[in-house]
Amino acid sequence: MRIIVTGLGGPAGTALARQLAARGIHVIGTDIVPTPTAELVPEFVLGPRADDAAHLPFLRHLAASSSADLLIPTVQDELPAVAAAAPVLGVPTVISPAGPVGIAQDKLLTAWCLEAAGLPIPRTGTLGTESWARPPFVVKPRVSRGGRGVLLVDGAAHLPPLTSRDVVQDFAPGTEYSPQVYRSQMTGRTAVVVLEKTALKQGRVGNAAAVERLAPGEAPDVAALAAAAVEAIGLVGPVDLDIRRMADGRPVVLEVNARFGANSEHAPELLAAVLGEYAPSLPAEGVLYTSSGGVR
Repeated sequence: MRIIVTGLGGPAGTALARQLAARGIHVIGTDIVPTPTAELVPEFVLGPRADDAAHLPFLRHLAASSSADLLIPTVQDELPAVAAAAPVLGVPTVISPAGPVGIAQDKLLTAWCLEAAGLPIPRTGTLGTESWARPPFVVKPRVSRGGRGVLLVDGAAHLPPLTSRDVVQDFAPGTEYSPQVYRSQMTGRTAVVVLEKTALKQGRVGNAAAVERLAPGEAPDVAALAAAAVEAIGLVGPVDLDIRRMADGRPVVLEVNARFGANSEHAPELLAAVLGEYAPSLPAEGVLYTSSGGVR
């Protein structure tokens, strides 16, 4: 089995590379700059940025020239283009259909979609509709990677200048989670592993600095919401979410990433599920599906 992993040096790519290497799977890593993670894989190739017109031709050529069996994109910025091009890249690609990927890529569209499905989200506004905002609230880019650009506006801060590229959301002050979800493209069944973020890089917001895997049934409302959000958007395959509790304890969806996340090593079932569907001849390890919303 030969698998291309994009964004090898990023948090998601590195976590995935370590898991694949531990399984003895041949990884062809690619990134825009050299990375220490390349030492974990037998092949590494420098490639263009996700916003470069040469990116998709590069992936198609790499898949053909390396005789790759599978492509796993992990770079947030490349997902919409890769999803659209997946049928013609010449290699099976672990990604959702282009429409759902586009919705998950944009935090405003994500909020609209989940709200239409009756799922809980923080109150969300954009430029010209944010007059309701009272500290504390969060300002973040509609399109961004992970926690980059997220700003918590508290009582001592002023609302920064907004553009149409920003969203404003009520701040959810409770526990934050990073559910790891796999929804089968073949059966539609969904499995969820709930991770609790025990430390955040920016203190009260941002990416996880540490996570703890919760036992099955420990946060069933979070697991059920994660599964419902993935299904409402129409995503399949591995999905990384951020869910946080409001002051009254209700969980709300903050964002949805249509790819493996930085914490996938804490939920090896996701990779096992990918290999089970795309490489059924490999030994199955840990692939057990629960019903929608269940927790492993």
